[in-house]
Amino acid sequence: MDMGIVNAGMLEVYEEIEPELKVLVEDVLLNRRPDATERLVDYGEKLKAESIGGEVVNEKKAEEWRNGTVEERLSHALVKGIDTYIEIDAEEARVKLGRPLLVIEGPLMDGMSVVGDMFGTGKMFLPQVVKSARVMKKAVAHLTPFMEAEKAAMEAAGQVVKAQGKIVLATVKGDVHDIGKNIVGVVLACNNYEVIDMGVMVSCEKILARAKEEKADMIGLSGLITPSLDEMVHVAKEMERQGFKLPLLIGGATTSRRHTAVKIAPHYSEPVVHVLDASRAVGVTTSLLSEDGKEEFVAKHRTDYEALRKAHAAPPQQVVSLETARARRTPIEWRAEDLPVPAFTGVRALNNFPLATLREFIDWTPIFHAWGLKGVYPRIFEHETQGEQARQIFKDANALLDIMIEKKLTTARAVYGFFPANAVGDDVELYTDNTRTTVLERFHFLRQQANREGSEPCRSLVDFIAPKETGLPDYMGGFAVTSGIGLKELCDQYRAENDDYNAIMAEAIGDRLAEAFAECLHKRVRDEWGYGCAEGLSNADFIEEKYQGIRPAAGYPACPDHTEKGTLWSLLDVQAHTGMLITESFAMWPGSSVSGLYFAHPQSRYFSLGKIDRDQVADYADRKGMSIAEVERWLGQNLNYDPEG
Repeated sequence: MDMGIVNAGMLEVYEEIEPELKVLVEDVLLNRRPDATERLVDYGEKLKAESIGGEVVNEKKAEEWRNGTVEERLSHALVKGIDTYIEIDAEEARVKLGRPLLVIEGPLMDGMSVVGDMFGTGKMFLPQVVKSARVMKKAVAHLTPFMEAEKAAMEAAGQVVKAQGKIVLATVKGDVHDIGKNIVGVVLACNNYEVIDMGVMVSCEKILARAKEEKADMIGLSGLITPSLDEMVHVAKEMERQGFKLPLLIGGATTSRRHTAVKIAPHYSEPVVHVLDASRAVGVTTSLLSEDGKEEFVAKHRTDYEALRKAHAAPPQQVVSLETARARRTPIEWRAEDLPVPAFTGVRALNNFPLATLREFIDWTPIFHAWGLKGVYPRIFEHETQGEQARQIFKDANALLDIMIEKKLTTARAVYGFFPANAVGDDVELYTDNTRTTVLERFHFLRQQANREGSEPCRSLVDFIAPKETGLPDYMGGFAVTSGIGLKELCDQYRAENDDYNAIMAEAIGDRLAEAFAECLHKRVRDEWGYGCAEGLSNADFIEEKYQGIRPAAGYPACPDHTEKGTLWSLLDVQAHTGMLITESFAMWPGSSVSGLYFAHPQSRYFSLGKIDRDQVADYADRKGMSIAEVERWLGQNLNYDPEG
């Protein structure tokens, strides 16, 4: 044979192919004997005959692993993530070995070592590791009462279980997102770390007090929104002030290696390490706690971060003045026919919105990313190495979503509205009614200042609303949606059952439903605004945003100032209509929530603000009634200068 065509998604782990079948197939492929083909055909016929009444035969085959020793069964259950018999096997092992501690230190940790090795070498994916952790937790839960009964005697004899290390994890004050942190905690626990997870919105004082109380070996901080970066800096400063000698780990979607090196690490004399994702966590923690490898790891780490700081100290970007940027605003010829009139003005709320409807708008790609798989739905199903696991995640997610819909385990709510609006300078005024005489609220926007070779416009979202001086009546919309009402209780229930896999999956599904709700509502809004009825777009087109209009959100590239959410909350009375809250850092609660503004003009588009200079910061502070220092704190990632320099 010169060539073969295979379905990569159906490939098995070579070492796990049944030995007899592997020999027969190799005989054919390698032409090792003249009767190879006949032998393989005979084997196939044999399997066919055995499959008569197939389900019984297959079940018997699937359960063959139950014939092994209890140690082999525990290892198999951990590696395969099978929790059906784990309490029975854990009890048998306890009786056999005499003490629960020996079960944990012996077959259970041996099995988790196999899991850790396979994950580290790419032979297992993150969802499989979390399923293994679920099995481990259920086994430990069964053994815990026996452990507690022995505790006094064990302590007296000095036979306390020594963990690999103890780490305190927390999402910082003002932030509510914790999927990534939860996954890191599970992975570390799988590798014999004792994990103290403090949850979300945890103040610096509580984090450091708990670390002292627990005699932790290190602290891990997580955050999604940009204000969390400042809180992490504060924690680092406090650790230095209080004389901590522990490594500090930094992670979360808004964090980066560069920011950690430039903004956080200089404030703390002990190692401050950015952890990109869960797959890197064990390597970093092991190196930091290793008696032999720590010194070399820390030295290389400090050298790398110093190089990042030097690169950051390069000259700032070339920017134009705010006056010049305003002169180069997005060129739009304002015409009445480009300014659609919505079906109503004011606010409307949606309660108990059908999750089954939202399901049709789900963009599944990010759910694979949440589990550490890289690829785009549905092409990821055909990926050579990740395809099989991606299909399993998709199957599990939809099975859980079926339950969430059927049992109404979570609730989706929304509030949205349309308002008469016009641009005044770089602000947009919203009016109480169509007389446009009384200002209801005012949104403040920022403008690009990067020079961009002098050829591109310096865009601002305000450019897409008709200026007041044109005399043309325009409109702007706003929205807030959540699919997270009841989600925390559902996740807590799964964790109480030692089921981290479904707890994390439920959080991931909640996030997908929130984004789907935002997409679904935007379709309704375009229809009610009069320009979306004839779109004729598919769900895939919605996901790719092949429609007129945009829905930018505060805290994202075009409008990075999170404080504008406060204006939106007031405008729509979000809390009263939906129960959604905003924290002191303007993170939304529940975490599975989305909010933003609606722009309808045909030329409206997304863009990234980029770097801005001192003149715009001063102007923005004046427009918002804030101090320059306060504006600099909220827009730190966009400053083209060092406010402390």
